[in-house]
Amino acid sequence: MFSLPSTLTQVQAQACLQQLQADMAQLPTGAPAQVDASALVVFDSSALAVLLGGRRAALAAGRPLQLSGMSAPLLSLARLYGVDGLLQPPAAH
Repeated sequence: MFSLPSTLTQVQAQACLQQLQADMAQLPTGAPAQVDASALVVFDSSALAVLLGGRRAALAAGRPLQLSGMSAPLLSLARLYGVDGLLQPPAAH
């Protein structure tokens, strides 16, 4: 599981995305890419760019992306940008 740092702004975004992609490359074929956002406290829209970049990388590798620990403020920002549907897990039935 890849854990996002407590701070993820434009300053950290490129390195964070590169680490996420490197960690995904080490996963067994077909294994889900799990990202934990629960430590994320200080962030800007760059955090969404990292999560969307991770999603693109996971899809390109044919693996699901599982996000957990998304705070209400992070979900609110995702809604503001219209990408919340891409980042939220499917609703349980």
